[in-house]
Amino acid sequence: MIVWINGAFGAGKTTTARELIDLIPNSTLFDPEVIGGALAHLLPPKHLAEVGDYQDLPIWRRLVIDTAAAMLAELGGTLVVPMTLLRQDYRDEIFGGLAARRISVRHVLLAPAETILRERIAGREVPPDLPDGEMRVRQWSYDHIEPYRAALASWLSADAHPVDSGTLTPYETAVRIADAVGSGTVPACDIVQTPEPTAETVAAGVLLFDEHDRVLLVDPTYKAGWEFPGGVVEPGEAPARAGMREVTEETGIRLDDVPRLLVVDWEPPAPPGYGGLRLLYDGGRLDSTDADRVLLPGPELRDWRFVSEAEAADLLPPVRYERLRWALRARERGAALYLEGGIPTP
Repeated sequence: MIVWINGAFGAGKTTTARELIDLIPNSTLFDPEVIGGALAHLLPPKHLAEVGDYQDLPIWRRLVIDTAAAMLAELGGTLVVPMTLLRQDYRDEIFGGLAARRISVRHVLLAPAETILRERIAGREVPPDLPDGEMRVRQWSYDHIEPYRAALASWLSADAHPVDSGTLTPYETAVRIADAVGSGTVPACDIVQTPEPTAETVAAGVLLFDEHDRVLLVDPTYKAGWEFPGGVVEPGEAPARAGMREVTEETGIRLDDVPRLLVVDWEPPAPPGYGGLRLLYDGGRLDSTDADRVLLPGPELRDWRFVSEAEAADLLPPVRYERLRWALRARERGAALYLEGGIPTP
């Protein structure tokens, strides 16, 4: 398993993690900061300059998942990971990727009072040989107090097991974490475990519309970006039936009629993804009563909403938006379209 120690910059995550590996048998420290350091040597400076934080790089998030999985495969036991995660979508992506590999995560939050946090940041040592060290170390921590406060108010406090480390030494904090993990007080994150594909897949999505012809989108917890209700077609399952099943599982809505095909889109492989066929169906228009009965199945989906085509452009990843755009055109024309990578092909 993984014990993920979250908290604001300056909360004492790394020093606590070093103490914790002495308290949890067969445990190893993995600091994702080393991934960021490696990327400084692997990626072109121009590419790095386009982001303000390594966490904004998809490659960083992917390598954190892959490295953690590889370390556990090599060493077994428990991995202790001290790393600030303030964006819920990044938390979902990383924890979801680990869950897909059947790796459970215990999420712990170091939560000292803000006054104590600021005192610690003020007293934090800055390496004398680090260019712009004051700005890069201390000011960076100050600048992230507000995002930490916002995450705490919106999702973080409900997601992680809090430990008030304000008056505790790193060792005392580690003892509390070890006791909480050992006793089961810190449960495994219940994020859905969706196995990563090992070959091309066929996936079926269903477009559902409200009375204003806005389309229903859902926000999965296990991958980045909004999506249509739907999922991977199981062996021996008809794609349209798979879409109907997924609609029921994800929203609680049961479709009486087999939906009409709108789009067949061949998604080319883009490592680490394998690609495959993506089908979109027209599930029809929901009346206001049906729309009011939309349910979310706990850990699998975080949110849902009806959106216009223009609003969908801001929520969907580009390839999914193109798929939606052409599906709406097919719905208007009454004829299905064949796409390759989101582009119609005669």
